[in-house]
Amino acid sequence: MNEKAKSVIKNLYYTVAANFATLGISVLLNLFVPKLLGVTEYSYWQLYVFYSSYVGFFHLGWIDGIYLKIGGEEYEQLDKRNLGSQFWYLGIFECIVSSLVIIWALFFMPSGNKTIILLLTAVVSLITIAKTFILYIFQSTNRIKEYAQLSRSDRYIYVVLIGIYFLLGGRNFFWLIVMDIMSRLIMTIWGMYRIKDMLSLKLVSLKKVFPEIIDNINIGSKLMLSSVASMLIIGTIRFFVEKKWTIQTFGKLSFTLSISNMFLTFVNAVGVVMFPLLRRTNQKKLPALFVTLRDLFVPITYAILLFYVPAKYVLSLWLPEYAESLKFMGILFPIIIYEGRMSLLINTYLKTMRKEKSILFVNVTTLSLSLILSVIIIFGLGNLTWAVGLILISLAFRCNFAEYLLCKSMNIHIESSMAFETLLTVLFILSNLAFGGSFISTAAYAVCYVIYLLVNYKKIIRSFKEFRGLLKGT
Repeated sequence: MNEKAKSVIKNLYYTVAANFATLGISVLLNLFVPKLLGVTEYSYWQLYVFYSSYVGFFHLGWIDGIYLKIGGEEYEQLDKRNLGSQFWYLGIFECIVSSLVIIWALFFMPSGNKTIILLLTAVVSLITIAKTFILYIFQSTNRIKEYAQLSRSDRYIYVVLIGIYFLLGGRNFFWLIVMDIMSRLIMTIWGMYRIKDMLSLKLVSLKKVFPEIIDNINIGSKLMLSSVASMLIIGTIRFFVEKKWTIQTFGKLSFTLSISNMFLTFVNAVGVVMFPLLRRTNQKKLPALFVTLRDLFVPITYAILLFYVPAKYVLSLWLPEYAESLKFMGILFPIIIYEGRMSLLINTYLKTMRKEKSILFVNVTTLSLSLILSVIIIFGLGNLTWAVGLILISLAFRCNFAEYLLCKSMNIHIESSMAFETLLTVLFILSNLAFGGSFISTAAYAVCYVIYLLVNYKKIIRSFKEFRGLLKGT
C-alpha cells in the first residue's frame, strides 16, 4: 500500500476514532441529561441547541467561499497573510452582528427564558464562527488529525463540566449553556494557536482585501444559503411544533431527533475525509467511484435500521417519560439513510464538481414544499404524527432529487435502485406501524432487508473488490 493510501486510512482513523468518542458522549448527553434535568429544563436546553445550530450562517457564506477555493491545497501553499487578515475582519463583523442581536433581545423581547437563550446564542455565535473558520482551514488542507481534535475535544471538556455540575446537584439549563460556551471557547483558542503563523501576520488593509472578501461571499453564499435551507427543512417543522403545541412537546421531538442523529456520527466522519480526497482525484474517475461508494454505503445504512427496536426498548425503560415520543423513532429513524447519503456522497460530490447552484436549487425546492405542507399539517390538521412524518418525507425527497440531478450530470442511471430503496424504507415504517415497534417489526424488516441483500449481492461484492483495489492503487 502506497503512502497516499496510508494517508487516507490514517485520516479515516483520526476522524472515526474522534467520532467514536463523540458518539459515547452523545449517548451520555442524550440519556442522562433528559433524565436529570426533567422535561421542561431539558426542552429549554434543546431550544438553545436548536438556535445555536443556525449561528454559523451569520458569516453570509464568507467562510464557505474560502473553503471552496482552497479545498485540496497544501497548508504551506496558502496565502497566510490574506487568510489571517480575513479571520480578524470576520471577527469584527461578527461582533457587530452579535451586538445587534443582543440589543434587539434586550429591548424588543419580553423578559424570560427564551430571551436569555437568545442572548447566550448571540455570544456563542462569535466562538462558533471563529472555530468554523479554523476547521475549514484544517479540512481543506487535509490536516485531518487537527480537524478531529478541534471539532470534538470541546465535547470532552463539556461532558466533564456538566458531570461535575450534576454531581454537585445542579439542574438548571442556564449553566449547561454557559458550560457549553466555555468548552467551545477553550478549544477555539487552541485552534487559533495551531494556526498562529497565519493569525500573527500583519493585517492586509481592508481596502485591499475587500474585493477578495466580496468574491468569497459571492462564491460561498450559494453554499451557505443551501445549508440554511437544508437546516430549515427540519427547523421550520420543529419551530412550528413549538408554536402549535408546548415547549415540552418540542423537547420530546428534539430528543427523538437527537437519538436518530447519533447514528450519523460515523458517516459524517468519513465525509470530512472525502472532500479533499475527491478534489485531488481525476475528474474522469468520479462517476465510477460514485457507483462503487454508493453500492457499499447504502446497504450499511439500511442495516442500521435493525437497531431501532432494541434502542427503543432500552430507552423506554431508561426514560419512561419519553416513551410515548419514542414511537416517532419508527418514522424518523430512516433519516440516517438519507442524511447520511447527502452528507457522505451527494453534497461532497456536488461541492467537488462546483455545482453549488444545484445544491441551492434542491434545498430551496425542498424547503418550499416542506413549508407549505407543514403549515397545512400543523396549523390546519393539527396532527403531530403527520408533522413528524413530514420530516422524513422532506429529507427523502431532497436526497433523491439531489442524487437524480448529480447522476444525470455524470450519466449514471440508478432510478431502479432508488425505487427499490424507497420501497424498503416504506416497508420499515409500515412494519413498525403494524406491529407497534415490537421485535416482530424487526423480524419483518429483517426479512425484507435480506431479500434486498440477495437482489443486490453481486453489486455489493463487485463494489467491495473495486474499493479495495482503489485503496491499493491510490
